[in-house]
Amino acid sequence: MPECRIMSVACFGSPPSTGSLPLSTTGSIETVSRLRCIACGATPESASQDFRCAACGDLLEFVFPGWAPDAPDPATLKSRWLDRRTSREPLDQSGVWRFRELLPHIPAEHAITLREGNTPLYHLPRCARATGVENLHAKHQGMNPTASFKDTGMTFAASSARHGRFQWVACASTGNTSASMAAYAARGNMHSLVLIPDGQISWGKLSQSLDYGALTCQLRTDFDGCVRILNELVRQKPVYLLNSVNPYRIEGQKTAAIELMEQLAWEPPDHIIVPGGNLGNSSAIGKALIEMRELNLISRLPKMSIIQARGANPFYRCVREFGGKKLEPMIADTMATAIRIGNPASWKKALRVLQATGGEVEEVSEAEIAIAKAEIGADGIGCEPASAVTLAGLKKLRRSGFVKAGESVVLILTGHLLKDPDFTIKFHRGDLFSGMPESSVAAQAKNLQRAPVVLDADLGAVIAALDAVGERVEK
Repeated sequence: MPECRIMSVACFGSPPSTGSLPLSTTGSIETVSRLRCIACGATPESASQDFRCAACGDLLEFVFPGWAPDAPDPATLKSRWLDRRTSREPLDQSGVWRFRELLPHIPAEHAITLREGNTPLYHLPRCARATGVENLHAKHQGMNPTASFKDTGMTFAASSARHGRFQWVACASTGNTSASMAAYAARGNMHSLVLIPDGQISWGKLSQSLDYGALTCQLRTDFDGCVRILNELVRQKPVYLLNSVNPYRIEGQKTAAIELMEQLAWEPPDHIIVPGGNLGNSSAIGKALIEMRELNLISRLPKMSIIQARGANPFYRCVREFGGKKLEPMIADTMATAIRIGNPASWKKALRVLQATGGEVEEVSEAEIAIAKAEIGADGIGCEPASAVTLAGLKKLRRSGFVKAGESVVLILTGHLLKDPDFTIKFHRGDLFSGMPESSVAAQAKNLQRAPVVLDADLGAVIAALDAVGERVEK
């Protein structure tokens, strides 16, 4: 397999001869980025095929030793990033590549972009009233090109594969990763292999990887079993691994936090709440927050909290039961398929972020997820079930007093409503919890359910239905 070289240069001035995009300032400041093991601190010159440390087997991450003492000027960076929003250059129009000064260097000719990022920040007035947190917003990463947050990491990691001249890329997935990887591989003229757990993926997500041309293999196992097969595969074949253990993925995904701070005029919220699955996104957002604080782009760190489904809560148990000392894998079971992961690869990175920001970890039930999803929908903002754990978790954090009424909160919504339409239809028809222990709790959802009403083709019948709803609203 071709060696994955990891030493790189990020440019802050005029471009070097390696072909990076021209930048808008004179002078030149170069920051070296390199990999470092999160456990033993080793700094290898190249990465193994599975992106694990050769010395201890733990995960690698990018660090930027050139930022000290020659860190880029915060005001210059903010101005440059803002100017790029009006540029016609393809990479400037990307909400990831626009922030390339804080990323490892990849030559522009190898970059693959679908204009990812640039996702909206919405105020949630109804959810704000329901939680008692008036300053409540949602950063909707489901508004990316393939409808999930995965695109921000995939544009960068797929570009690194293209830069390394790989013909095949591969991932294990619960759905969103496979859709994103297949799209960026197709865009970059590469072949893609998807390993998904049989029967544990929504059809909306599966249809995307098929349409983008991926070789899609449904394995009779769970997500963690797919990961095991993938790790064995990349050690034997020249296939580039694109799961979140790939540190290029984390670097791309961290730009969502940079973009969020820009949208907030660089005034951090008190809390950021993130869904917890494989924990790569939590790690990426937290990494960006810490780096932005070190670079004086923001004045303080928001508390970043991570929410898991009760049926897929290994990280919650790691923190609450074992004090962060160990993580016990489990067989995950939740209808929020995007976070149905029992052995999250990035748990140590996420734990470090949790501790650095003073955040919290919570778990929520299936009924709580479904109700929160419908409440977000009632604000006109659709999301997939895994995204809704953030609102459900916020309610618990409010009850515990961790989040105060006067504080500002941003929920990270990771996927679009149409990623899992079956969940939504079942909820509104009232049969989502049929036969489940939570069916009595789900009675709370009655006033949120909007099942289609079947009527005769008669004006009077339509008016009667309209009046009936009006009476309910008035009450």
